[in-house]
Amino acid sequence: MAGYLTTHVLDTARGCPAEGLRIELFRIDGESRSLLRILKTNDDGRTDEQILPTGEFETGIYELVFHAGQYFDASGTPNEEPRFLDVIPLRFGMSEASHYHVPLLLSPFGYSTYRGS
Repeated sequence: MAGYLTTHVLDTARGCPAEGLRIELFRIDGESRSLLRILKTNDDGRTDEQILPTGEFETGIYELVFHAGQYFDASGTPNEEPRFLDVIPLRFGMSEASHYHVPLLLSPFGYSTYRGS
């Protein structure tokens, strides 16, 4: 099986997919952090393409950065300054060629994630 990476972001405060949320993918190598891709979620809270497609997949340490503050501003979520959640970095390892799915359940005051299927 070839490896690849996907996500699904749900806005649990509004009860809907998080459309238009900016996501950055970085590869971590020691102290070095390399930007690989910038994507936005579609109307289903997913990206239109795999975040890390099969042809580019390598095992290692990665970081997804979810720009929640920008999303909350665009969706009209009431704002407080500074926001409790603004930029959410999730650092994780991929140790084998497999489908890695990293969902994000999001609200203005909390989030959760897990390795999905």
